Amino acid sequence: MKFSIKNGSAAKELNDCVILGVYESQELSAAAKQVDAVAEGFLTKILKRGDFDGKLESTLMLHDVANVASARVMLVGLGKAAGFTEKQYCKAVRASLKALVKSGAKNAATFLAELTVKKLTAERRVALLVEATLDAHYQFDAIKRKKVKADTKNIQLSMDISVAETSEIAQANAGLVYGEAVALGVSLAKDLGNLPPNVCNPTYLAEQALGLGQQYGLQVEVLEREALEKLGMGSFLGVSQGSETPPKFIIMQHLKGSVGEKPVVLVGKGITFDTGGISLKPGAEMDEMKYDMCGAASVLGTFKTIAALDLKLNVIGLIPTCENMPDGRATRPGDVLTSMSGLTIEVLNTDAEGRLILCDALTYAERFEPSAVVDIATLTGACVIALGHHATGLFSNQDALAHELLRAGEAALDRAWHMPMWEEYQPLLESNFADLANIGGRAAGSITAACFLSRFAEKYHWAHLDIAGTAWKSGKEKGGTGRPVPLLTAFLVNRANQ
Repeated sequence: MKFSIKNGSAAKELNDCVILGVYESQELSAAAKQVDAVAEGFLTKILKRGDFDGKLESTLMLHDVANVASARVMLVGLGKAAGFTEKQYCKAVRASLKALVKSGAKNAATFLAELTVKKLTAERRVALLVEATLDAHYQFDAIKRKKVKADTKNIQLSMDISVAETSEIAQANAGLVYGEAVALGVSLAKDLGNLPPNVCNPTYLAEQALGLGQQYGLQVEVLEREALEKLGMGSFLGVSQGSETPPKFIIMQHLKGSVGEKPVVLVGKGITFDTGGISLKPGAEMDEMKYDMCGAASVLGTFKTIAALDLKLNVIGLIPTCENMPDGRATRPGDVLTSMSGLTIEVLNTDAEGRLILCDALTYAERFEPSAVVDIATLTGACVIALGHHATGLFSNQDALAHELLRAGEAALDRAWHMPMWEEYQPLLESNFADLANIGGRAAGSITAACFLSRFAEKYHWAHLDIAGTAWKSGKEKGGTGRPVPLLTAFLVNRANQ
């Protein structure tokens, strides 16, 4: 899709379609009132007849409205006017895009960015509109032989985004840049998650990282098995040893901050397929375990976004990636692995493998003397039970860092929830035969997983995002969500602006 920013009259915009908002109380938005006046009260008549009620996400397409330059006028339901929220706004935007692609229109002017949304600036309204539009426009058909027909989401659209005042155009253009950059990262994260595991394996992820490096001038290094052995990453290698596909350790560096500035390190779990290993998962829905690399995908997506923004910050990305397979060489329950930190780990369940690859990456992160480390992982089914599919689980050894991430998530509409990680949970990881066990039992499973990781993050400020419930959707809308790229981007942009 192509976007442009304008300040114009809704009645005079010459497009295939002009998009206007209507509240549930039959209250017309400012742009809709303007069109209604030119059209001699036509929109008001429609509302009074009950043909459109303004309920959130409802749409009505009108054709050849008198004295209106555009061939079509789309009314979009905004819901209740009182306290009109960002969520309502984004839902209305998505609904308008879905109706637009069904209409056959190839270009449109939207006046939704002129709406008053809490206290959002024009920059933020436009950014959210662009993000929501491109999210709704996303289509994954890269490996389908039969492509989606041109009359659906695959249609090429151009959209003018109108702002109320000419003084807002500069802000709106900044919002457009931000929104398109976030959408680029989200789209990449979705694509990587949606690819089948026989395509998106550790080698493929490494190739994607190297490609980003070439495209944006990032420093990218990929460590192979021999280098990992020299580093002493016995925990990471223990997970990978059951697979014929070699492990990779990807190191990405976006160094656009000031010289000597301590970097933020993002660590992404990259299990490109998780059978559970010897502790084999049930067969039902195991295909969705291709999404066990969504932490890695979100790091790659975030790096694409911050590179597109040319963000003035030092950011390091670490991605340990491998498969968790159950062949004759695979790690067994009862095995003891020696991590890069020197701590020994009794493997009680080989399906708790994500923490085993992350712990070595967290130790590796120490060498960068980071200002903060955030790991992102589809780590525990227990987090899905606790929080469902709406909020990402957030754990941290520093409350200030946790609050930074929470605020970023709220602003980006990519919310997280701060979970406890009290000292009382740590004894659940005790082992008779090693320094710690890799699971702590059924109770508080997401918390004990975070406690495990915290043992390897004691030398810096650290946060852990458990995205098991938010990284993808199941059922009819099955597919990657691209989360938490918006949250991570907002967090990093806020740090760069401090």
